[in-house]
Amino acid sequence: MGIQRIESVTYDVDALDTCVRFFEDFGLALVDRTGERASFRTLAGQTLHLDTLPDPSLPAPLEAPPTVREVVWGVDTAEELDALVAAVAVDRAVTTTADGTHHTVDETGFGVGLTLARPRALPAPEVRRSNVSGSVRRWNEPLGPVGRVRPLRMCHVALNIPKAGRERAVAFYTDRLGFRPTDIVEPMGTFMQCEGDDDQHNFLLCHRPDRAGVNHVSYEVPGFDDVVEGGNHMIAQGWTEARRLGRHTIGSNVFRFIHAPCGGRVEYAADMDRVDDSYETRVHATTPPHHIWTLRGSRDTPGNPAS
Repeated sequence: MGIQRIESVTYDVDALDTCVRFFEDFGLALVDRTGERASFRTLAGQTLHLDTLPDPSLPAPLEAPPTVREVVWGVDTAEELDALVAAVAVDRAVTTTADGTHHTVDETGFGVGLTLARPRALPAPEVRRSNVSGSVRRWNEPLGPVGRVRPLRMCHVALNIPKAGRERAVAFYTDRLGFRPTDIVEPMGTFMQCEGDDDQHNFLLCHRPDRAGVNHVSYEVPGFDDVVEGGNHMIAQGWTEARRLGRHTIGSNVFRFIHAPCGGRVEYAADMDRVDDSYETRVHATTPPHHIWTLRGSRDTPGNPAS
């Protein structure tokens, strides 16, 4: 089955205290903290590393920090891991650290790691049944707030790459690491799914005219209410929303983005499309709308007295 999931993401940061407060507010569990670095964990057991003194063996950052330095992917078996390491080692150096993680670099220069996946079983979700005439699923159960939102897992990473060389950048992941394109948006980027996951995409390479850097990391939460309440909590804590609440066109997930002090943005995501091998790659000659809908108010209507 090959790559199963994102195993860890490492950021190069400067304001560690601010970044720690951000991810505590975001709902991740702090598992380790020193004066130079901190680590958080999702409920699924993935790790987020914040480092003011990144390992010197990591490739140089592609933009001024704070930014992402490395994404490590989790593989299901030792045999598959060895095969993937051999595939990337054909024309680039691969180093192995004591924890069994193999480190290299992709075509753009981002750090890429491969290791055995170490998933944790997720707690059984509390299903919030919905009601609609003709299909009533909730009787005598008034709803309340979901409370503190705790992301289940990192579900996808999006990186910006230069437009020049984008085909080669995508081919590194598809030809060597077993990702498959699910949606190719010719003017914008390529959405890809890893072999062991059924999310519509786990990875996006988004091409820009001349720059590379972090775009966002997305975290799955149980449902629509978690997206709304999680975003509201972040705003109440003083963080800045990057996009209004909405539902994406590609992937169909409900989203809310927050600017992150570690670089780029983070996303609360729920209700992502799940696709299997029968899902055929869609090629878009023009860029589809970013969203099916986003939250609007009367102030958004030109000519409205409230504008």
